[in-house]
Amino acid sequence: MSNMARTLAIGDIHGCLTALDTLLAFVSPVPDDRLIFLGDYVDRGPNSKGVIDRLIELKRDRGVICLRGNHEIMMAGARGGQNDFKFWTTFGGIEALDSYATDEGVSMQSIPYSHWRFLEECIDWHETETHIFVHASLHPDLPLEKQPSEWLHWQAISKDWHKPHCSGKTMICGHTQRQDGVPLRLMQAVCIDTWAYGDGWLTCLDVETGEYWQATDFGATRQGQIPV
Repeated sequence: MSNMARTLAIGDIHGCLTALDTLLAFVSPVPDDRLIFLGDYVDRGPNSKGVIDRLIELKRDRGVICLRGNHEIMMAGARGGQNDFKFWTTFGGIEALDSYATDEGVSMQSIPYSHWRFLEECIDWHETETHIFVHASLHPDLPLEKQPSEWLHWQAISKDWHKPHCSGKTMICGHTQRQDGVPLRLMQAVCIDTWAYGDGWLTCLDVETGEYWQATDFGATRQGQIPV
């Protein structure tokens, strides 16, 4: 194994804590590795609370980078009123809320302040010398500071059309489900949402080498390689 620090991106977790813990044990990141989570930590899977607890722990212990996905936006928005709450529960919020259940039942008040603060502290993108990390996509002709939320958090990508970003950097994203469990490699873009909450896998990608590791919420693991 190389001693060089790795830049590791992890795709949409969606409440799959077992998959996340299995994946981290499989990848075995060292302190110098840079871990970037691409958003959608909550909803649909069985343990959104546990996933946020783990990410808060990782941020405290090793300073991981956590991007904001559309599901974090929906969860945060659910505090704002009944319509926003119903919108959230339509897209997996019920499963997320259930993970906060106590002996007294479950409600929005069951969610601790530390979790709301975590949602607020998530960022919209992360940029390196060679890559841009976002949850969903990038408008190809706009600089990062002018990217609208519609693109950063909601816009799916397609293998039939993806125009590289004007920066010339490679985009690493999630959001667009790859139900075959295989990361999608496009011209200057890689999508690693491999359907962890469904019948797919949670993916961690070494963005420099193209090596990837995967785990399921049942504890299975496998490795693969994409062209770089």
